[in-house]
Amino acid sequence: MISVLLVDDHSLVRRGFRRMLEDEPDIRVVGEASDGQEAVDAAARLSPQVVVMDFALPSMNGAVAARRILQADPGIAILILSMHSEPNYVRTCLDAGARGYLLKNAIDLELVGAVRKVAGGARMLDPRLGQVAGADSNARALSTRELEVLQLIVHGKSNKEIAIVLGLSVNTVGAHRANIMETLDIHNTAELVVYSIRTGLVSIA
Repeated sequence: MISVLLVDDHSLVRRGFRRMLEDEPDIRVVGEASDGQEAVDAAARLSPQVVVMDFALPSMNGAVAARRILQADPGIAILILSMHSEPNYVRTCLDAGARGYLLKNAIDLELVGAVRKVAGGARMLDPRLGQVAGADSNARALSTRELEVLQLIVHGKSNKEIAIVLGLSVNTVGAHRANIMETLDIHNTAELVVYSIRTGLVSIA
């Protein structure tokens, strides 16, 4: 029996996923969460074999939540769901330790098979993503630490405030901010905030 934790901020979406998965005799949904922090807490409490998690979540996105879940229990398989097919998103999630990345727009066709694959130890990338992991190898995805910094930038925090929240030096935060802007080819904070919200890279909840 494969135990699954569902993470999505829309209850109707979670209900649909639960119905789909529990129609299968070898899959059992053991819990649900509606944001990134809830996902981290629920994973620690329930120890599911698989976490099926949306990328765009309140409080922290799926990549950051994945890293925190796996720090506590490296054996959990994390399957990220996303509307975004850009290589940057996919690499960021894989770098955080996710075992699979599935596009939401055809989730009804592939979710059950993807859960079984990642539970069995295989990596599952949506076939429509192409050769994401190997393509454009010179491009760098944002690290999960950079995503944490970006989330706080979007919420209007200064470098000093971010340093306090994350337990970093102000200089380290400044370096992360510069790396984020270089990676995204964005050159001022206002543009960075607009881009991050518009693309769903961070949540404003």
